[in-house]
Amino acid sequence: MAPPLLNLDGIRLTFGGTPLLDGAALSASSGEKIALVGRNGSGKSTLLKIAAGMVEPQDGEVFRQPSATIRYLPQMPDMDGFATVRAYVEAGLGPADDHYRATYLMEHLGLTGEENPGDLSGGEARRAALARVMAPEPDILLLDEPTNHLDLTVIEWLEDELSRTSSALIMISHDRRFLERVSRATIWLDRGQTRRLDKGFAHFEEWRDTILEEEERDQHKLGRQIVREEHWLRYGVTARRKRNMRRLGELQAMRQRFRNHRGAEGTATMVASDAAESGKLVIEAKNIAKSFGDLAVVREFSTRIQRGDRIGLVGPNGVGKTTLLKMLTGELAPDSGSVRLGANLEIATLDQKREAVDPQETLAHFLTDGRGDNLVVNGEERHVVSYMKDFLFKPEMARTPVRELSGGERARLILARVLARPANLLVLDEPTNDLDMETLELLQELVAGFSGTVILVSHDRDFLDRTVTSTIAPDGEGRWIEYAGGYADMLAQRGGTKLSERRGVKKPVAEQQAASADTKGPSKKLSFKQKFALDNLPGKMAAVSAAISDLENNIADPAFYERDPKGFQKTIAALDKERETLAALEEEWLELEMLREELEG
Repeated sequence: MAPPLLNLDGIRLTFGGTPLLDGAALSASSGEKIALVGRNGSGKSTLLKIAAGMVEPQDGEVFRQPSATIRYLPQMPDMDGFATVRAYVEAGLGPADDHYRATYLMEHLGLTGEENPGDLSGGEARRAALARVMAPEPDILLLDEPTNHLDLTVIEWLEDELSRTSSALIMISHDRRFLERVSRATIWLDRGQTRRLDKGFAHFEEWRDTILEEEERDQHKLGRQIVREEHWLRYGVTARRKRNMRRLGELQAMRQRFRNHRGAEGTATMVASDAAESGKLVIEAKNIAKSFGDLAVVREFSTRIQRGDRIGLVGPNGVGKTTLLKMLTGELAPDSGSVRLGANLEIATLDQKREAVDPQETLAHFLTDGRGDNLVVNGEERHVVSYMKDFLFKPEMARTPVRELSGGERARLILARVLARPANLLVLDEPTNDLDMETLELLQELVAGFSGTVILVSHDRDFLDRTVTSTIAPDGEGRWIEYAGGYADMLAQRGGTKLSERRGVKKPVAEQQAASADTKGPSKKLSFKQKFALDNLPGKMAAVSAAISDLENNIADPAFYERDPKGFQKTIAALDKERETLAALEEEWLELEMLREELEG
């Protein structure tokens, strides 16, 4: 293995209380592509800043190859003092660097270079910052959330570009698909310490779960050993004093180790507040269109969204996703065509700008709208501190100003407020931005299991594949096509072409739905829906079996037929139906179990 260009060892840093970094290590050699993962607030960005020389640790060794060039992509780029984007990007070049490389990157990132930095959107600012750090082709590239606010077209291009680069990469990202495709090694930052896996992120979760299980087992063994030693201390036969003192010292050390153990971080608890059930038809759009001047954003689009559907909207930034979303929800009137909303709709919206938040406002005040210390969630009155715990906020943070939260914590806070509102239609615009992977998993479960209807806009392909039942994507010149399934299903139905290639669909939606199961490509693991079904089918089979047993007991009563002949016939029919249901469930479970064994084998 090549000598490291960068090596951090024994890094310690604390801001009072529990150390943020407690012996963390990080190294990168030429050409390595490393995913740095961990919970929000675990210190990933701080460790990356230490690697970049922007933060000094309180202890530990930091080595950077003197001749190595390092570029760092911050989450919030500072463009003050630059008249144009080109000036900002070219300021990152060295004397020997190729200025054409900067032009090439800006063109592929959708920038002319003449934009005013003060007028850029979040996505445009991120693209300009990427061009600046990638243009010099540095020896070490440190990327903090490079895909945030980027559309799928740019993310797909960025994956290809980073996979080809000779730079050593260390990346922080919540985008699973991006990390799976680019990374070749994974460093897990957990409770202040790091562990390294010399495989890409695709292998991380299984490895992490194994480590946590072993840790829990070791902690349990230590607790049992302490109990045995305490029993010896109280009741054992006294031996030589020297030996007794040694064992007593060992017991004290074990107690200290047991007390000092920092368990794994808890998980958030997400439950959407249910409103009364909406009508079966939620939204019906017929031939809707919208133009701004000569630009046709939506042209002759029709769809029917029914209760329980989960719809994903995808496409490049600026193509009109938000415009289409606003027309579907009745917020914006179409130029032509009609939109009909169903009955009893209660809409909760998480918009892309995350609604205005006063940075001076406290967490408790924000969640309760200033109405005391309680809020109503799912019809139940709860204290705000109790509700905050569901989203991993500590009780002492109730009076903390919003300005002191990290990006991930702020995203969790706004999500908590949205989910507290009764709704049967969730409208989520980029809900995954800034969320850590554990919180993302819970949001996926919530969306997939929501009893109402969901419309979401997202650039997270993994999130789309795990949650939505159909995907609406642009096909150029204002045309939009609805595909059955998630993002991967959409690609399969387009013949494998990416969104950036903007080709038309080969089949109408009805044929896509019929062929959905046949068009899916091979998978290395069960889909989210398949795993959910496999986990829940045994419970369903047990319930049906219990119902069959009750019906059989009723039929076994000799007097039943004489007493109620019609009731007897109805019971026989119900029994036959339940047996058919059980047979179907057993067949489905068997197919999924065989598929699981095949994939794992």
